[in-house]
Amino acid sequence: MSEKKLKISAKKYFGDTSVVSARLPNDLIKELDEICEKTGRNRNEVLQMCLEFAIDNIEIER
Repeated sequence: MSEKKLKISAKKYFGDTSVVSARLPNDLIKELDEICEKTGRNRNEVLQMCLEFAIDNIEIER
């Protein structure tokens, strides 16, 4: 199985948005903030990209 990488590209969604709240471990937030610093993106942008990647690549086991 080949290793997948998250590629950061232009914004995909425009228009109406909704606020979603999530409780995350502090270590995960630190890693997220490091990614934001390295890419010049904010948390919202990086989280949205990660969620899009996960949804596009998820495999649900039954």
